[in-house]
Amino acid sequence: ASRFRLSGLCFLLQIITIIIFAVFVRYGPESSPGFCSQQLNCSWRNQDAGFQHPRFQDVHLQALLSFGLLVAFLSRYGPGSVAISILIMAFAIQWAVLIQGFLHFFLNGKIYVGTQSMVSADFCTAAILISTGAVLGRVNPVQMLLLTLMGVILFTLNEYILLSLMGVRDSRGSLTVHTFGAYFGLMVSRILHQPHMDKCKKQQDTGNQPDVFAVVATIYLWIFWPSFTSASTVCENAEPWAVLNTYFSLAASTLATLVLSPVLHEEGTLRMVQIQDATLAGAAMMGMAGEMLVTPFGALIAGFLAGLIPPLGLRFLTPVLCSRLKTQDTCGVHNVHGLPGILGALLGTLLTALATADAYGGRLEFIFPLVAQGSWTATDQALCQLCALPITLLLATLGGSLTGAVLKMKGLRSPPDTRYLENTVLWEV
Repeated sequence: ASRFRLSGLCFLLQIITIIIFAVFVRYGPESSPGFCSQQLNCSWRNQDAGFQHPRFQDVHLQALLSFGLLVAFLSRYGPGSVAISILIMAFAIQWAVLIQGFLHFFLNGKIYVGTQSMVSADFCTAAILISTGAVLGRVNPVQMLLLTLMGVILFTLNEYILLSLMGVRDSRGSLTVHTFGAYFGLMVSRILHQPHMDKCKKQQDTGNQPDVFAVVATIYLWIFWPSFTSASTVCENAEPWAVLNTYFSLAASTLATLVLSPVLHEEGTLRMVQIQDATLAGAAMMGMAGEMLVTPFGALIAGFLAGLIPPLGLRFLTPVLCSRLKTQDTCGVHNVHGLPGILGALLGTLLTALATADAYGGRLEFIFPLVAQGSWTATDQALCQLCALPITLLLATLGGSLTGAVLKMKGLRSPPDTRYLENTVLWEV
């Protein structure tokens, strides 16, 4: 029955998507300078296709390879979790192009797609993959597809409110990708709480092979994340700041986890997964502030603070989430994405309040256009950035509760046993 439900849902979703594509989706005139900013309600300004295509490749590789390998740490569920990530990405990209297209790339009754819309879809997919990390191994593929279906809609709604309506600057996603993805997934996990799996150590059944996956994933993070964070910069001149700030943050966060991990764990040994988590936290920290004037030493400080969060969270917060709040966080997205995303949003708010024309020069009109135009002061922009945090948390928690309630419907749930973590349930191994 589970196999037939999965087959039927995949068929139905793909047929519906094809029909909607046939009616609405067309190639976008990306060769027309300023097309997006002048005629479409876009959250990112369109740029030359030749400049965007390498960025799209980097973002796509980052989303597929890095996030796919990040969920391979469960020794009895590694191939299954990676395969689920591919399934989620295959559907999320199509669905995100449509949902984001109706809000951002819609003109004269058509959705115009190109490399910029695909970059936006990959950002959305990354947020959904973060969300699924909280429930990995405890839901079946049918539930994962439905989570993706609803998650893409809610992500796009949050993104539209923040970036288009409020004018928030969060092009690298401290709020829209990391914070939303983490707390949306955590709320779904809370609604789907399974008492028989309260022994959280059961979920962390790992061996040597997952650490090999973690090594490869960390290498990909270091290679491609600077491109991921700079893919949506509004002008080419602003790109170096985003790349440099991300690199400095990655370096400092890696050292931070090597400071704490040997002290917090009795065995005193290090694991590659810990460095992987610190790398992700450092990148999430630069999600909002990456294109701002962090300064090199400021990026090092921010990255170091972000790198302290995963080991401290794993030692003190994760047991509380599991035992008292009944939230089973399989991949630790709260420590790796949620808290660093919130701190990144607060850092971005502080830097926004300190922004001046003398410090930013010509970059000000690209990074803070309303401030450069005189419509807002830097304080007004900072208050807007700050208000975006509770809005994101509200949409993530309410949307996660609704999604969890849908996934908890009797017809969708798998038998109540602990075999969710086994590859052999759904995959041939």
